[in-house]
Amino acid sequence: MNPAANLILVGPMGAGKSCIGRRLAEHYDLRLVDADREIEQRTGASVATIFECEGEAGFRTRERAALGELLAADGLLLATGGGAVLDAENRRLLRARGFVVHLQVSPAQQLARLARDTTRPLLQRDDREVVLDEMAASRAPLYAEVADLQFDTDGLVAADAAARLIARLDRHWQRGVAA
Repeated sequence: MNPAANLILVGPMGAGKSCIGRRLAEHYDLRLVDADREIEQRTGASVATIFECEGEAGFRTRERAALGELLAADGLLLATGGGAVLDAENRRLLRARGFVVHLQVSPAQQLARLARDTTRPLLQRDDREVVLDEMAASRAPLYAEVADLQFDTDGLVAADAAARLIARLDRHWQRGVAA
């Protein structure tokens, strides 16, 4: 059992971090923060525009700063961006400041869930399946490194996934106050 004041969702795009996160935040009375939406609010620009103007490195710098500020607080449910775990400092911070749930999803399920999505910069290519396979291979060990709990969302709608995850969290997460 990892007592933590914050609940953090990590995982690839399309895993359900935002949708499931809304239901978990309501259930546990936590303030929901979607890291990508927070960065958009702070910059006044979409993630796609930030990628276009500053590249992925510029976005990752903004992401690191936002996570540092957000996780200084307690009582939040943080839905991270799929690449937040790429930065070693982010991984350290996620582990230190919350109970981390890795929402797993297969690349095939991601393709289905993201079929109509045109907002994700890393998917604006014809070979989406290859991109998702490559990201899964490189990021899975990083998600595992930070995770207190892993939960597979394949084949589940958000409401069912949230209900099942709440049952697991009730056994594995003790909401605490950060030291």
